[in-house]
Order: sequence, then structure tokens, then C-alpha cells
Amino acid sequence: MKLYYSPGACSLASHIALEEAKLPYTAVKVDLAARRTADGGDYLAINAKGYVPALVLDDGGTLTENAIVLQYIADQSPGSELAPAHGTFARYKLGEWLNFIASELHKGFGPLWNAKDPEEVKDAARRNLGKRFAYADKRLAATPFLMGDTFTVADAYLFVMLDWTDRLKVDLAPLAALKAYRARVASRPAVQKAMRDEGLTG
Repeated sequence: MKLYYSPGACSLASHIALEEAKLPYTAVKVDLAARRTADGGDYLAINAKGYVPALVLDDGGTLTENAIVLQYIADQSPGSELAPAHGTFARYKLGEWLNFIASELHKGFGPLWNAKDPEEVKDAARRNLGKRFAYADKRLAATPFLMGDTFTVADAYLFVMLDWTDRLKVDLAPLAALKAYRARVASRPAVQKAMRDEGLTG
């Protein structure tokens, strides 16, 4: 498999999942501004949407959209417990968290990445994100991970969103459970390796 990623982008979640799953893969860096891969290839020929992640399978099939890529990775390594089994109520709860992270958190950062958006729009986005993160904080005050005692791909995705809060000045200081959770996830060897490999840590 080949994972196409940009350092620190949401594709970091898929990178973490691959490390957690202990699956063989190659990571290929993408320059999102130029839409070129590290070897000079046209990234739009791989993913016409132009963003990451894209996961190219050994048979040539390609998957995009983080929530789907994450579930595919988890399903290739059922022993890793990165996702509950298909057809179980727990699997639908995982989907619920992935959808929440994708639609309420990930997309909520949109105005903060746009240099042209006025400050009042950005401030409103930060307030809305604070409310959404407070929802996750309430859950994590009662359990170590989103799905309970087991780390899943939803935790990889949420961790990346938390990483963005520093760069984009989203204040999570009142959310003590999220702070402890972030440190807990950051201490995982797979997370540390993925971040090192993307040049995010030394």
C-alpha cells in the first residue's frame, strides 16, 4: 500500500493507523500547493480531489476520504482492535465518532486555514470548535478513549484535530480531559513514529 500524505495534515491520522496496525506500506509526501508528489508526479492523477489522504492498494485500487481510509486500514488488521467488527453496534458508534470528527471538527477548522477570512469569522469558528471539543471532552472525562478502553482509528483522527488547535489558536485550556487524553495518545509509539516520519518531531 501507498499512503499519500502532507505533513501534519489530516492524513497523519491514517499514517498513525498504519503504524498501529503494523501493516506494510510506503508513505509518499505530497506538496498540496503544487499538487505534486515527492518524486515529481502529478498528484491529481492519483486523487482528482487534490487533497490527502489517498491510499493506493496493492491491486491498484484507490481510497480517499479520511474516515473511509481509516476504517479500511483497521479492517486489514482485526487483531489490532482499531475498529469493532462490522455489523456490531460498536461499529456504528465508531462511525458516529468518525462522522462527528470529520463534519463538526475537521470542517470547522476551514475558516482558520483561509488567510482571506476576516478575524470575526475566525473568532466565530474558534467558538464553535470550542463547543464541539467540549462534547468530546465530556466523553473523555469518563473513558480513556472515544470508544472506551481501546484505542481506535477515531482516536487517531481526534488527535490530529487536537494538534491543529495549537497552530490555529483554538483555546482548549478549560478542557482538562482532552489535555490528558492528548498526552496519552501522544505517548503511543505508533503516534510518535508517524510524527517523526512526517518531520513533525525530532
